[in-house]
Amino acid sequence: MMQTNNTPRGWLAFELNVLKRLKFTSAALPFTSDPNLGAYLKRWRVRVLANDLTLAGWTKAAAAIQNNGEKLSDDDVNIVLEDAYVPRYRLQNSGLRNWFGETDAWWFDNVRQNIERLASPTAKAIASTVALDVGDYVLSFTDETLELRQPLSIVFRRLLSARHEPVNNGQNNTCSNKNAYDFIAENFASDLMFLRLPRAHNLSQRNYLGWTAWREEFLLGGDDFWNDLEIRQAGRLGTLIETKSQYLRLLEETLRTASHIKSWAIAHVEDSSVTTQEIVEAIGKIRRVDTIYTKDFSELTGTKAVIITA
Repeated sequence: MMQTNNTPRGWLAFELNVLKRLKFTSAALPFTSDPNLGAYLKRWRVRVLANDLTLAGWTKAAAAIQNNGEKLSDDDVNIVLEDAYVPRYRLQNSGLRNWFGETDAWWFDNVRQNIERLASPTAKAIASTVALDVGDYVLSFTDETLELRQPLSIVFRRLLSARHEPVNNGQNNTCSNKNAYDFIAENFASDLMFLRLPRAHNLSQRNYLGWTAWREEFLLGGDDFWNDLEIRQAGRLGTLIETKSQYLRLLEETLRTASHIKSWAIAHVEDSSVTTQEIVEAIGKIRRVDTIYTKDFSELTGTKAVIITA
């Protein structure tokens, strides 16, 4: 999902509380920047089909949702961290210097190349996800707190050890990296769509992602892909929107595309750009709205969570 803010803590419990009232055995998640919901649904033996516009979202989902049991071995970890701090002739991804100091940039550059030496796609996804967490760790420090930082290879091992065990739900869970419209149009295997609506914005995707844009540049090995990505994803929900009416039109198009999916649960962050009533009206043009659930997080985040079932 193209937004810089992760889902606030407490929202997962709210989402699960709503979803447990519905009957479904498979769920499509068109925007999955955070894999926690999908990973938890696997504990209910639900088949999960996840998607996200960002490569980082897809990678995290592949590690936690598509993965039913694989973990990194000690040998895998040793491969990933081999000579991580050793400078080479030049950085393969020079864009890392836009985000990190020279020593850290070398670590991320070497680790990214080492990950490609792992044997399986799932192992690569797990290692990449942990590396992304290490990067977020680095970027969380200020000049005043730098002295508290630990060597990144140690952080990598600690973050890996703190990961939840993969859940085997006995299902063929899948993950994709497409715009939501195409993902939904091609999805005929789910009886529930959980659509976490992206916020309306008029920024380029790189600017909208803010500091988390480093994740895409790390995974893709540079920063020269943004214009092409903008062109390929233009005119779809989750990307640059000029007006509220355009956002609502794209939402209606997306929902019409999802008409073949039996049940919908549509999560919305209530703000001044698009109101809950406008979302309800857009849904009502296509399908009868069943229930509107709300949870007030204004004391913590200044926002209210809304889930609309239809």
